[in-house]
Amino acid sequence: MRYTNVEVLISLSDSTLSYFLQAMTVSKRVSNSNHFSAHSVYPGLEPLLPIYQRGILYGDATTRELAASGLGELIKITQTKYLAGPFLIKLTGPLLRIVGDRNPPAVKIAIVQTLGLILTKGGPALRAFVPQFQTTFVKALSDPSRQVRIEAIKALALLMPLSTRVDPLIKELVSTSLGKSSSVTADTAGLVAIQTATLEALAVVLKHGGSKVKLAESVPSSLDAGKELVLHEDDGIRESAAKVVGYACELLGVDEANSAMEELVVDQASNLSSCSVEVKHGIACICRRVLSRPIGANIDREIYKSITSIILTLMKDDKTMVKEAASVAIGAVLGSSGDINSTLSSLEKSIAKNMDTKEELSVQQGAADGLSIAARLQPGIFRTHEGLFLINSALKMAMSGSQRVQFSYNDFLWIALDVENGETGLNEYLEHAYLEEAKKMKAIFSKVLVKIKAVNDDD
Repeated sequence: MRYTNVEVLISLSDSTLSYFLQAMTVSKRVSNSNHFSAHSVYPGLEPLLPIYQRGILYGDATTRELAASGLGELIKITQTKYLAGPFLIKLTGPLLRIVGDRNPPAVKIAIVQTLGLILTKGGPALRAFVPQFQTTFVKALSDPSRQVRIEAIKALALLMPLSTRVDPLIKELVSTSLGKSSSVTADTAGLVAIQTATLEALAVVLKHGGSKVKLAESVPSSLDAGKELVLHEDDGIRESAAKVVGYACELLGVDEANSAMEELVVDQASNLSSCSVEVKHGIACICRRVLSRPIGANIDREIYKSITSIILTLMKDDKTMVKEAASVAIGAVLGSSGDINSTLSSLEKSIAKNMDTKEELSVQQGAADGLSIAARLQPGIFRTHEGLFLINSALKMAMSGSQRVQFSYNDFLWIALDVENGETGLNEYLEHAYLEEAKKMKAIFSKVLVKIKAVNDDD
């Protein structure tokens, strides 16, 4: 009897199959090509599919990981037109079948990442699998491995364009975030970790799928969950809950946003000096998340004035965590201003003070993150005469001090100068800059900023 090469490979032992999968991974990397030519002509990946299916379904942990991650790499480099719907369905079934097994974290991470790639490439062809994808990703939010939970959150974002029934998902995420879900057991991660991951997932669903909500209570219930948890004793839960509040306010409109800011910020801070660290930190997180959304520009101006005063006070707090969060939030305050030049003039010294190298590194980075938010919300403001003081201060930070602080200010400069779109932003800055700063900015632009491909600051 004659056997094809594929049939021979399928019959190999786990160790030999594992070796083959490793060789395929190395081969792909050595090719150093965006589109591996062998997989960009008919029949593309079809001949290799049985090998990967064998590894995924029947291999040991190492083989499963190699098969799942290797399949993901091949999908990534294969042109979409060669990944027809029926073929992607063949890929999806085995991965969904084993992801729930008792696999080590590395295997689960590889599977969830590959499922995410399949979603990216497959689009509408995978609509029938949405319930299975959703169940898989939601279950992974309770996994003991932090990285598995992170990958599940990313995958849920990719699933939203295909999902048509987000209300049941929101209801489940709200319940789990409040610690009321039956899925939280002794075998899963700690409750705090699950609540944090679920809140992050809820924020992602509201961001990418909130417009598809059909039940009137879905978004308000999300807002209520965010309100309840934004003053939680755990700082990670507070930060994630604030994201939920921000996206929920954006969906519910300006009246609800005003009400939330008055209740959660203005009223809470009525006696700021006696507030706990948790309350102060929660207030700063809420301000950042609501004011950095488009709805922030429409917040009632009297409430906005109160918020500005509160954040300026928190920027001088003696607790580093509060000071850092406020340093980020002030960027959202600046970015949501209706009179940007006047606001910039009144806030720049306070912002620059927290950029000082004498401050804790996290506070310096927080100030950079805040400036990045302002630059996103008010494009071009730091390329004007009014914005020179702060962008020059950022330039100084980008060229000195701790490396991780430098990275944060490089990111800000990349956004502020709109490096993604060429040298126009740099030239606008140079029109206002003095000679010394101009020389330094041109140097960092050519040596550092142009090498940055993207800045992912929308977390």
